[in-house]
Amino acid sequence: MPLVTSKEMFEKAYKGGYAIGAFNVNNMEIVQGITEWLPISSTGHLILLDSVLPLEPAAFFEVFKVVIQFGSILAVVVLYFHRLNPWSKKKSRARQKETFELWKKVIVGAIPAAILGFLLDDIIEGYLSANFIIAITLIAYGIIFIVVEKHPKTPTIHTLDELDYKTSLKIGCFQCLALIPGTSRSGSTILGGLYSGCTRTIASEFSFFVAVPIMLGASGLKLVKYFMESGFFSFGQLIVLLFGTFISFVVSLFAIRALLSYVRKHDFTAFGWYRIVLGILVILFFYVL
Repeated sequence: MPLVTSKEMFEKAYKGGYAIGAFNVNNMEIVQGITEWLPISSTGHLILLDSVLPLEPAAFFEVFKVVIQFGSILAVVVLYFHRLNPWSKKKSRARQKETFELWKKVIVGAIPAAILGFLLDDIIEGYLSANFIIAITLIAYGIIFIVVEKHPKTPTIHTLDELDYKTSLKIGCFQCLALIPGTSRSGSTILGGLYSGCTRTIASEFSFFVAVPIMLGASGLKLVKYFMESGFFSFGQLIVLLFGTFISFVVSLFAIRALLSYVRKHDFTAFGWYRIVLGILVILFFYVL
């Protein structure tokens, strides 16, 4: 099955002034699937891409960039289904209990960002999505990643079972930083994990897991707001969302595996430099050239 749909499909599905170029949509789907799990900010990349190749109407883009995260969530569930399923018959009672404990830690880690995200959603959307802010956060956290990796903390947490509730909450507080576009949800939680003594692999995996309730909540909030303000989706919009979710799912499967394979042998310095270079390019493109 091809990764992208034909332009004709979108032209037929999207009518009444809402025609979207298939190129724009497909790019956003792929960018979301790749960048959601890498510490380089998926939302920041989508906003920047929309600045160059706008997705209309604007209100639909606000929903689109969040709802297609369902595909990314599904990728985590599929890849880690056995580990995240407390009712698996293949698990002993002890392992089932440990899985329930893991979910409790995930929920604890999700609480800070869930509360702040709900309270500050309109402010974030209205005032913190400017390209300049995205550029600054890309550069700032790129520098932080490089500094952290130059002065690594000796890991004390090598398995998720060793992760306690206090550490989960601490990582959850770091996740609040990602409410500012350009920061990166996975990047902030990975930084929180490294600072708390997790290995890179454990920090990355817990970042995947704590994303599930946060992204579900964010998608649900955007949907409710959109329905209240604009009504239900048109047939064309629904097709775009469903297809976008599917592509995000497929690409996320590869991105998650690639990141875990990478961090087993390397640190996050390369991502730090990528963020700095991209941030500088954003400033040059939008404010200098």
